[in-house]
Amino acid sequence: MNATTSIQSDVSAQPNDLARDGTIFLHPGRVPLRTRPLKAIGHWNELMKNKENTEEVFHIFECFPSGNFLPRAREFTLSEKGQEIRASEPYLPDILDDHVALRKLPAGTVAHAYVDFMEREGLSAAGLVAEHDRFRGDRPRFDDLVEWFSNRQRDVHDMLHVLTGYGRDALGEQCVLAFTYSQQPSFAHLFIAYAGGLNIKKQVKTSAPVFKAVTEAKRLGKACPRVVEMPIRELLATPLEQARREMNIGQPVHYAAAHRVWQSEAIDPYDLLGQAKAA
Repeated sequence: MNATTSIQSDVSAQPNDLARDGTIFLHPGRVPLRTRPLKAIGHWNELMKNKENTEEVFHIFECFPSGNFLPRAREFTLSEKGQEIRASEPYLPDILDDHVALRKLPAGTVAHAYVDFMEREGLSAAGLVAEHDRFRGDRPRFDDLVEWFSNRQRDVHDMLHVLTGYGRDALGEQCVLAFTYSQQPSFAHLFIAYAGGLNIKKQVKTSAPVFKAVTEAKRLGKACPRVVEMPIRELLATPLEQARREMNIGQPVHYAAAHRVWQSEAIDPYDLLGQAKAA
C-alpha cells in the first residue's frame, strides 16, 4: 500500500487565481467529486485481497474527497514560499529517484536513509506515479496548481516512512496513513488506518497495541510541520536524527511495542495474512 492523492469537492476557491508564472490555481474543467462510502467499502474489500494494490487506495481517496484540500492548496501554492518551492522542485520524482545524486550527500542524512529504504523495499517514486496514472486512465490532466500540489502529496509518502520510522508492514502502513491524516486531513486516511487496524486484529489473535499505535501516529503527525510544504531538497540534505528533532517527530512507542509483542508471539508482522491462513 502506498500513499494517496485526491482532488476535492470544495470548488469555492477562485479559478482565476494565478501564480506569478501565470499558472492557474484551479482549472475550471475540474469536476467536483462526491462522497461515496459504499463504493469505498467495495474498494477496501479489494485492497484487503492484496495490500500492494495501490490503485484501490486511490479509489478510496476519491470516494472521500476532503473539504479542506483546496483552501490548504491555495494558501500554500500562491504563497511566496510555495512558489519558490515549486520553482526549485517542479517534479519530486526526478529528485527522489536520482539515487546517485542522493548518495553524494553526507552519510546519515535523510537522503541516505531514503535511498536505503527505497532500494531495500524495491520501490521508486516513478513506480508510484505509474500506479496513479493507471488509476486515472484516460481522465484529463490539468496543468494547474492543484495538480502540482496533489502530486506532491502523493510523492512524499515514502519519505514519511523514513522520517517516522514506520515500516511497510501492515501496521506500519496504517500508522503512516494516520500520521498523514494530521498532515493532510482527509477522512480516507482515518478510514484506511483504523479499518486496517481492525483487519489486523481480526486476522491474528494478538495482544499487540494495534489501535494505540494508530492513534499515536495521528498525534505524532499533528505535532510535525507539513512535510509536503517543506523544501524537500533541504530536507534530504539534513541528518536524519536532526530532521526528526527539528520537525518534532517523536518516537512511535506503541508501534515498537507491537513489534516486540509479535516477536514474543512468533508472529511475522510482514505476513499477517499468511499466518492467519495457516492458523
